[in-house]
Amino acid sequence: MANAVGVSACVAFVVIIGSAAAAAPGDESGEPQQPARALPVPGEVFDFQGHTAFLIRPEAPAAAAPWVWYAPTLPMYPGPEEQWMFERLTKAGIAIAGIDVGESYGSPKGRAVYTAFYEYLVRNRGLSSTPCLLARSRGGLMHYNWAVEHPDSVRAIAGIYPVCDVRSYPGLDTACAAYGMTAAELAAQLDAHNPVSRVEPLAKARVPILHIHGDMDETVPIEANSAALAREYERFGGPMKLVVIKGRGHDMWPGWFQCRELVDFVIAHATEEKRDE
Repeated sequence: MANAVGVSACVAFVVIIGSAAAAAPGDESGEPQQPARALPVPGEVFDFQGHTAFLIRPEAPAAAAPWVWYAPTLPMYPGPEEQWMFERLTKAGIAIAGIDVGESYGSPKGRAVYTAFYEYLVRNRGLSSTPCLLARSRGGLMHYNWAVEHPDSVRAIAGIYPVCDVRSYPGLDTACAAYGMTAAELAAQLDAHNPVSRVEPLAKARVPILHIHGDMDETVPIEANSAALAREYERFGGPMKLVVIKGRGHDMWPGWFQCRELVDFVIAHATEEKRDE
């Protein structure tokens, strides 16, 4: 099985750009308004194809303009708990970006917006064509379903108790609406939409993966999610490490968001030269 170890190393300030609200059509002067929301560190919030997006640029970008793609981007995410990680990433010269595709649960519509956003950041904002992905909780559904369709565009994937099986969370009865299907229809097509069933392209591309996940997680159980994905990834020869946090659940323990091993993993892969364009 993939490496599974306990860890002790993974042992607020908010810049308010506005309230966490959708883009307003305009103010009383009739001028268009930018979306308004909070970010853990200073950054740009903007509208992209009707979706609220953000981009945090480092003061001194590293060579090849590396970036980390964070998910989920929702009105409350990323939150102040991500400040420690984001500060260390930007200090290493790495940009951070994300886009709100709502509760799309890895659906094709959400993936299409992800592709357009990726192309925009690479072509119009000058960012690297191979970002690292950082998935927190249900962000795993969007990131993995996009990544398996674009394995050559991903340097590495890091996850904080990420969802890897849509049956586990939010469940087919909830997720099916985002897919425009009934629960039975989604179940019949699950192999085309469920991360744990789709990792072979990432493994063949040798994309490194690191997850940290608690063995007491009841919301996103480790066995059905990170552990299941690790077994599939190993089966196809992919490099993955699963760090099991003993006695922790799906909670706001600071160690999830101040894990030096996870941040060092992201920085090392984001700034490595061997996969630069």
